[in-house]
Amino acid sequence: MIFNTTHTDKENSKEIDTLLGKPFNFLQSIKLRGTGSKRMIIDEVSVGFKNIMNTVSDLNYGNIELREKGILVHINKGLKNFSWAIPFYQLHIYKTSGFSIHGQGNFVRFKSNKLLKENKKFIEKLMDCKIKNDEQYDFQSI
Repeated sequence: MIFNTTHTDKENSKEIDTLLGKPFNFLQSIKLRGTGSKRMIIDEVSVGFKNIMNTVSDLNYGNIELREKGILVHINKGLKNFSWAIPFYQLHIYKTSGFSIHGQGNFVRFKSNKLLKENKKFIEKLMDCKIKNDEQYDFQSI
């Protein structure tokens, strides 16, 4: 689900917290060595997100926030902010010509450049959290 988070809205915050869990508190954030990525350049998005991207030749920036049960992908469009809430069970991550996040039939691909390389440790932490979340579900093999 995508939310307009330009202005604080209690309904949106409540829905995000229900879907992804509350944000990590200060001590948890220190233990994890940060819960947010640095900004990255968005290279391409799915058709569902074309309306929230800059239509002129400006760069589109985004960053990722880690939550207990998922992630928030924050996208900036001019002075507006949008947040895409993805629970871990719907999250798929691919490393192709860039770094792309897929979920709910949509995707955001980040450009492979210096900004993406600066976020390498965060992406590894994100993968570890997803694996840890997936381990709590016991899948039986036949």
